[in-house]
Amino acid sequence: MKKTHLFFTLVFISITTFGQVNFDDHFFEKTLRFDYIHAGDKESEAYYFDEMIEEQYWGGSKNNLIDTLGLGNNMFELIDIESKNVIYSRGYSTLFREWQTTDEANITKRGIHETVVMPFPKKTSEIVIYSRDRNNSFVERFRYQIDPKNYFIRKDNKHVFDNYQIEYSSEPASALDIVFIPDGYSIVEIEKFISDAERFRDYLFEYEPFKEFRDKINIWAVLAHSIESGIDNPAKGEYKKNIASTSFYTFDSERYVMTYDTKTVRDLAANAPYDQIYILSNSAKYGGGAIYNYYSATTVDHPSSKQVFVHELAHGFAGLADEYFTSDVSYNEFYPTDVEPWEPNITTLVNFDSKWKSLLDEETPVPTPDTDEFENKIGVFEGGGYAAKSVFRSTRNSLMNSFSSNEFNAVCKQVLINTLKFYTQ
Repeated sequence: MKKTHLFFTLVFISITTFGQVNFDDHFFEKTLRFDYIHAGDKESEAYYFDEMIEEQYWGGSKNNLIDTLGLGNNMFELIDIESKNVIYSRGYSTLFREWQTTDEANITKRGIHETVVMPFPKKTSEIVIYSRDRNNSFVERFRYQIDPKNYFIRKDNKHVFDNYQIEYSSEPASALDIVFIPDGYSIVEIEKFISDAERFRDYLFEYEPFKEFRDKINIWAVLAHSIESGIDNPAKGEYKKNIASTSFYTFDSERYVMTYDTKTVRDLAANAPYDQIYILSNSAKYGGGAIYNYYSATTVDHPSSKQVFVHELAHGFAGLADEYFTSDVSYNEFYPTDVEPWEPNITTLVNFDSKWKSLLDEETPVPTPDTDEFENKIGVFEGGGYAAKSVFRSTRNSLMNSFSSNEFNAVCKQVLINTLKFYTQ
């Protein structure tokens, strides 16, 4: 464990010593939301401007404005026009990128609304959006000049609701702020939502490293109601008037609970300062989903909802990959085996030096046999990222693999710690 701590400490120090930007020199303390449409098919993608919205809160860091984590299928930069310097950047992933790996993307084109947020610039700036090519290199896809005095920047929120503090530790600029969005709670079920939000707060702090960082985490709840109780289940012809439009059967996967209505989700989140959005869907059916720096979701009343909640947060917050390979999913070659995945907890061994290679004991074989001899060792176990072959994970089991484990392995835990530090230091 001493070896593990040293390795990840050095990695974090190395990625956080780059020069950051002085917030007050470049930004007002509020948010600029940039909405666009991401469209294409399996082999192509395009970006189309939609609108910009001014939001009242800035919940993010004022210190770590430049992304140093290097995670996500996408990255955007905000560039000051006058100096040509990058003044803000963030990595993220999208539902469209996942859709590109489905069978449907082979036969049709579609567009999906997406949004990114940034502190509101004081001067004319340019947003540049990048996505990874097949070799996982970032390639520029889109540019748009932002005039902060543009009177077409919308200032109204179409979904105004009160917020409620579920957990408050410190000012948003120095804390990880998670906002809980309710979906499928009718107006008479708002007290149930508050109770559920408090229950899921307690779940979060049962797990390390979140328990260790409790004094640096804020949790907000937006008191938004739906017209009807419950969420959509298309396979049963059930369509609810739920405010965030979460649904089972995303990409025709029964348990995958997501929404295409990211504009409404962002409207709802804007009622509180936030770094991460988590949708609590009012259903007892098993389901959830998450995409890195996009949003996370879970149903609230299934016996496994606690583990689903924490598992999905690890995707949405820290970009951790699924380490299982036996479940039915809708993706095709999600991780090409001749490319090293950007996700920090799986490897194809193409560039294993960039992962947890230095944590292995000298006598641990690569690949590592999936036997009891290596039960409590860090190794290179075949199977992960939805593939039984050629994709590897660091331990036999963990919370990112199956719920027979109820904790994160050492590699995942250190990634979570590094990400928590990025948001809170």
